[in-house]
Amino acid sequence: MMKSAIRQHALELGFDDCGFTLAGRPASADKFESWLAKNHQGEMTWLERNADKRVDPQKVLAGAKTVVCLAASYQKSEVRSQKSEVHNGIIARYARFNDYHDVLGERLKALTGYINQLGGLETRSLWYVDTGPLLERDLAQRAGLGFAGKHTNLISRRLGNWFFLAEIITTLELAPDTPEKNHCGKCTRCITACPTKAITAPFQLDARRCISYLTIELKGAIPEELRPAIGNRIYGCDDCLAACPWNRFAREGKLMKPHGDAGLETPGLLELLQLNAEGFKKRFANSPIWRTKRRGFLRNVCVALGNTADATALPALEKAAHDAEPLIAQHARWAMAQIEIRQG
Repeated sequence: MMKSAIRQHALELGFDDCGFTLAGRPASADKFESWLAKNHQGEMTWLERNADKRVDPQKVLAGAKTVVCLAASYQKSEVRSQKSEVHNGIIARYARFNDYHDVLGERLKALTGYINQLGGLETRSLWYVDTGPLLERDLAQRAGLGFAGKHTNLISRRLGNWFFLAEIITTLELAPDTPEKNHCGKCTRCITACPTKAITAPFQLDARRCISYLTIELKGAIPEELRPAIGNRIYGCDDCLAACPWNRFAREGKLMKPHGDAGLETPGLLELLQLNAEGFKKRFANSPIWRTKRRGFLRNVCVALGNTADATALPALEKAAHDAEPLIAQHARWAMAQIEIRQG
């Protein structure tokens, strides 16, 4: 049976789960369009620009019959740092690895070739890992990989919250799997955990307030009223994910495990603030952090220092306040002011 063969090959390649669904309009398409109409996507303009494709997989690949949905866990055992650095930052778990686009992409390319070989000469397939115009969370739910939690992320009863999604859309016709039902129950821990109250109601997220958006997707200045809630998070935020009780079933992923970066477990903020353009490229060229560029990342570092540091950080911030990049300099001055207020 083709489905069994594809699923088995996916697991052999290192994926932790594999499901199948029809290449039709997701049931959540109307909600997605309503979310865009409220401008809750903020500056993520590409979501609106290709919204017609996201709600209709046929516009992604004409004649598509099936979407193969895949999950790869990035759960790993927490490592306690032995460093004596006083000022540390927090990086979202998924970004403590080499760029997942590259790691998963290599396996997706291989699996896509396998699917095309099974289907024959007429089979056409495209693979994506967080890169294509697909409502991947909703397709994955329909393929049985998990359910959308109240924090709007996908939750797996086998993997918890810690996994990447990827898809192969293909003209090969395969029987769909049973969609996963919601298992949140009355739990609202993720809503309570959000530092900026970005989860405005169950299953509703205003991305403009989300720390992941503020520290990654937002290209300009972080709104001053939201900076204190960011704490020492310098790339993304895991608070709503970490609060979920389904994480008790999470297990370490074999695909991502060899690609971890131990230096990003508890990075020193003052050390990061010293990075020039060349140093930033050398340190993060193979990391998801590269997408923020130096200006965005050091902006975040300045905010974290402003929220958590003492007077010992002032010399480094004074230097950053004269950085040639105005965005960094602006946030460094704000951070200095915050420290001076705390110091009285």
